[in-house]
Amino acid sequence: MKNMRLLLRFITVGGLALLLLIPLTMIRGTINERQAYRAEAVRSIARSYAGEQSIAGPVLVVPYVETIEVEERNDEGVVIRKVKRDGESGHWTFFADSMDVEGKVVPSSRRLGLHEVRVYELKGVLAARFQAKIPADADPNLPRKIGRPWLSYGIADVRGLAGTPRLRVGGSERPLEQGLGSRDGAGVHVRLAAPRAGETLALDSRLDFALGGTESLAISPLAKRNRIVLDSVWPHPQFNGSFLPRTRTIDAKGFHAEWEISSLATNAQAQYLAGAKAGKAGEPAPGGLDVIGLSLVDPVNVYSQADRASKYGILFIVLTFVGFAMFELIKRLPIHPLQYLLVGLALAIFFLLLLSLSEHIAFWRAYLVSAAACIGLQAFYLSHVLRSKLRGLGFAAMLTMLYAVLYGLLVSEDNALLMGSLLLFGILAAIMWVTRKVDWYELGSSLR
Repeated sequence: MKNMRLLLRFITVGGLALLLLIPLTMIRGTINERQAYRAEAVRSIARSYAGEQSIAGPVLVVPYVETIEVEERNDEGVVIRKVKRDGESGHWTFFADSMDVEGKVVPSSRRLGLHEVRVYELKGVLAARFQAKIPADADPNLPRKIGRPWLSYGIADVRGLAGTPRLRVGGSERPLEQGLGSRDGAGVHVRLAAPRAGETLALDSRLDFALGGTESLAISPLAKRNRIVLDSVWPHPQFNGSFLPRTRTIDAKGFHAEWEISSLATNAQAQYLAGAKAGKAGEPAPGGLDVIGLSLVDPVNVYSQADRASKYGILFIVLTFVGFAMFELIKRLPIHPLQYLLVGLALAIFFLLLLSLSEHIAFWRAYLVSAAACIGLQAFYLSHVLRSKLRGLGFAAMLTMLYAVLYGLLVSEDNALLMGSLLLFGILAAIMWVTRKVDWYELGSSLR
């Protein structure tokens, strides 16, 4: 019967640890809400500035109308043949033989309340060369009517165009018009003179532009040969999309990245003809165009860091309760369940402090202040609970080590699993070593 008291004590402590999952879950819910507020801030700034940008093209589109021969009866009932130019209409789509994009991405930021959103302006040049062979008429007696073609550039959000882009075609500057840039009409275009059947259109185009956007940029490689070169002073780029840079350099001064993509390596042309549109850089839409993607990421996302930290909350509580239980059983120090609960709540409040402070100061500073506040509170309280300042400081030292290890897990995401596994193994080994000579039956019979 006396041994049952030891089991009941462990069950009580375990129940308190599970009970503390409620405030931890509420704190994680608060983190998710703050993340949602930031996402809304990004959307709000995108509505007033420009959204995530994508560029597709240029593409040469040549419209035509078929000439058909029909038979009709005149007033006398005689069948006569007539030629009509209002037959079936269509268009030919030609992709560039080569496309060269060179640009400098200039980052900046916009604030909405507490939230800072990364924006940029791409100052670039897009040069393309076309050799478009217009099909000859199948029947010289029924020539097609070929209309004025247009050279189109797809741009996801034309509000991002700063000033007036300059387009030169064949060495002459041409005025741009809005629309016809993609399947949904987003972009700019220029009309050209109507060609003749069987003619080869040899065009050299150069577009000088400045395009603003929010957080990410995508460019679709629609030409037969595509070369894209991007530079920026932003030191934390994220390359995504369908293709990674062939060469890149990243340092504290920024980055330089180059892509070289052949039409043999991408289905972008077939996707465009099927009606696809360029998707986001980080989240290419199913059925969308292949793109090269660039995102200007924040190296420390306070909400993702706080969320990752909160996942270790139950581990903190369990380890602290285990330490309490060891003191209570080995040192014969009675600790009330309410004292367990208060210490657990003090551990849980750390994550709320971390979240709220990190919205105002750098994450590492918020972590340091939150940890120092919670460790100081625990040291003061435990010095009385454990009836010894030395024991209270010993527990505070243990908590300091835990917080230091947690910070290491947060800043070293690639090694987080390894570090966490080693931490758990080390703690378990330490507990087993400390309790290796404990007579649990004796402890249970002496427990009051």
